Amino acid sequence: MSVATAPAGPAAAPRSAGADFRLLLPAVSAWTVTAALLGLEPGYEALALTAAGLAALAAVLLLTRPGVLRRRGSSATLAAVLLTGAAAAIATPLHTSDLHRGPLPELARASVAAEPGTPSPVVEVELTITGDPKAHTSRGGPAAGQTLLTVEAVADRVTPLPDGRSTRTRTPVTVMVRGARSEPWQRVLPSQRLAAEVEVRPAGEGHDTESAALLVVHGQPRQLAPPSLPQRIAGRLREGLRTATDGLPADARGLLPGLVVGDTSRLPDDLDDAFRATDLVHLVAVSGANLAIVLGALLGAPGQAGTPERHGLAGLLGLSLRTGALLGTALTLAFVTVCRPEPSVLRAAGTGLIGMLALAAGRPRKAVPALAGAVLVLVLLDPFLARSFGFLLSVLATAGLLVLGPHWAEALRARRWPYHLAGALAATAAAQALCAPVTVVLSGHISLVGIPCNLLAEPAVAPATLLGFGVLALQPLLPDLARLLAEPAGVPAGWLSLVARRGAGISGGQLDWPGGWFGTATVALAVLAGCWAAPLLLPRRARPGSPLPAYGRRRWARALVTGALTAVLLAVLLRPPQLTRIATGWPPPGWRLVMCDVGQGDMLALAAGAPDSAVVIDAGPDPNAADRCLRDLGITTVPLLLLTHFHADHVEGVPGVLRGRRVGAVEGTTLDDPPGEAARVASWTAGAGLPLLRAGRGERRSAGAGLAWDVVWPVPGSAVEAPGPNNASVALMVALTGGLRMALLGDLEPQAQSALLGRMGKADVVKVAHHGSAHQDWDLAGALRPRLALISCGEGNPYGHPSPRTVDHLRALGATVLRTDREGDIAVTGDSPATLGVAVRPRPAHAARRPGAHAGPGGADGHGPAPHAHPEQTPGTPRAPPT
Repeated sequence: MSVATAPAGPAAAPRSAGADFRLLLPAVSAWTVTAALLGLEPGYEALALTAAGLAALAAVLLLTRPGVLRRRGSSATLAAVLLTGAAAAIATPLHTSDLHRGPLPELARASVAAEPGTPSPVVEVELTITGDPKAHTSRGGPAAGQTLLTVEAVADRVTPLPDGRSTRTRTPVTVMVRGARSEPWQRVLPSQRLAAEVEVRPAGEGHDTESAALLVVHGQPRQLAPPSLPQRIAGRLREGLRTATDGLPADARGLLPGLVVGDTSRLPDDLDDAFRATDLVHLVAVSGANLAIVLGALLGAPGQAGTPERHGLAGLLGLSLRTGALLGTALTLAFVTVCRPEPSVLRAAGTGLIGMLALAAGRPRKAVPALAGAVLVLVLLDPFLARSFGFLLSVLATAGLLVLGPHWAEALRARRWPYHLAGALAATAAAQALCAPVTVVLSGHISLVGIPCNLLAEPAVAPATLLGFGVLALQPLLPDLARLLAEPAGVPAGWLSLVARRGAGISGGQLDWPGGWFGTATVALAVLAGCWAAPLLLPRRARPGSPLPAYGRRRWARALVTGALTAVLLAVLLRPPQLTRIATGWPPPGWRLVMCDVGQGDMLALAAGAPDSAVVIDAGPDPNAADRCLRDLGITTVPLLLLTHFHADHVEGVPGVLRGRRVGAVEGTTLDDPPGEAARVASWTAGAGLPLLRAGRGERRSAGAGLAWDVVWPVPGSAVEAPGPNNASVALMVALTGGLRMALLGDLEPQAQSALLGRMGKADVVKVAHHGSAHQDWDLAGALRPRLALISCGEGNPYGHPSPRTVDHLRALGATVLRTDREGDIAVTGDSPATLGVAVRPRPAHAARRPGAHAGPGGADGHGPAPHAHPEQTPGTPRAPPT
């Protein structure tokens, strides 16, 4: 979401009472038609062109009626809607045709239809780079933890290997490079031309949404032509900004280049999560607000840019309006080149260029028509923007600022609110109100701290942006001065990071919400209800001569209702454990173990005596899901975080466990495999100042008065008889003071399971190994003979976990089988076999996927394609333990 700064004073406050909405319907028409056509399979072009011709003909007939153009009534509006819809129906097939024609789309389709195990076709391609390299981390298989680099490009020539005929094309593709091969690709720039040998795969296997194929690189690239001069300058400026900020603290060092030029390569993952949790994600990377700030510094506030009272650099230098407009246009084009044409930047640039045109022509600048015109032109030029959430959020936020913000600010000022605070709150609330129905689809939650965090962040955005651009401009000429200027620029950037981290650390700052159309509709209804209720709770000034007693009674009633709502909001935000347990019934009284629903992964919590303390076994694949589970349990102290092995579905959630909690130590297995994930764990623990211990058979530990456990695996030399990361899992036998015994088997395969036969005895509760896969040692299961078998797996996972055969076999042994993909969070209660019980909390599924958190080929545990990260979900009600 892109949020521009609020007006600076009374003269700058734009008014929307006379806003011109005539371009709104034509823009919506083009947007709707484009989005609909993008979702169709190839072959619709003839029908679309026919419909476009009929719509254009109908529009011409409407316009030729006498007096239509003069009156500008509904007939003219309908004609404009038909014409823009027809233009979109013509432009969309033209822009997307290269996705479906040529050798690369054919090879990608053939790869989909090929038999399993058939090697993908290999070709040599000549590429023109169109985007910056984006780093990802492989989450599974032998390459787990390795860097994956993706680059958007256009394939200009394709030559099948070993022998083939070259074909010229204009096919948009995504290039993916693995491991050490990615080094020469990390420095490529847009417009650079390269040749490479690649393997052609379907586009859906990569991280792209607008490509005809995914090209996996073999070998080193060959440069055919260097980047253009503007791109070389832009690349040097971006690199210079990174260099100038090297001496800043980690948060500011990662945030400032992202805020200024959209470079988030050094942004810490947990800080990125904090910005998303607090609805400050528009500050993580460059957005339209940055361009508004820079243009404001040049031309003055939008409401004054064309008036004699204008401020800004142009006004101070006495430049004419046309000269100012020309400089503003040049600055806008340079901004897009340096900061890259992200959807929000394109929206702001389109709106700004239309404003520059009005300024040069001496016409009044009308913000709403400029926004609608920019949307119309951009959707016709780049149809893929019609399905871009970033573009949609940018447009909605800007519309909120222009249409709702001024009215809401006036309403607050009429109720005695300070002028500037009213403007800032109205702008923030208006942008949030229009964006909330969309953000809930992306995140699966509503941020209850979004508005206050945006208000606290707003004073720091403009200084950080302007000082950051000063560093950007000075670095090539005066690097020492640029590094000096980076220090004060880091102060507001550090404040933004602090606001995000503190806001994300509030227990109830995020409210889980259903996704899909239902979630969007309910959020929209909640926003409308809030808009209706707010005037009732905020009284206007008392009118002269009004009856004071009646007004006093109303005032006391409003104060009472407002106080009650404030108390409820504070309770939701702070989530006192006792109050949360009363309100939600979770966690159940006397819980001893909770298996967290973290998707396709493992995470367990063992109660460690104190109500806020638990030993955590594994952390799942998602930091947010791990943090959510422990928050819901009221856990603030973790004496030990034990990681059974280093597969991503067990360790990627470690930052969520460390977030805002006192952790005593981290313990892992003896085998650092996959090495990439093991290195990530070592980095996280070192960053938190925690020791990384190693577990081995014979180790005995306890936590609190009632919890103890023995490490029964791995043993020295186990890698020989049972090789592989799964067989290096730490296996535990947990004993409670009442006699309840629980066997936690990690991801052990049959070889390692069979080695445990005779070493563990019976167990009342078993955490089934490897998410309930078909690979189990049934002699061990028969020896354990559990009453309760727990399986952690993700709904719809591509591995088929749990295996129906495993579930049936456990039930045949007399065990009650519970699984997180159906039950949600699972809590084991009681500390003796006689009091053993279970409670569950179902969680309806969401499609909440963090953009940019992609899994690499091979999946989380090295079996098949990578699963989606587990969505955030809405709490349900625990049910009684089964008999």
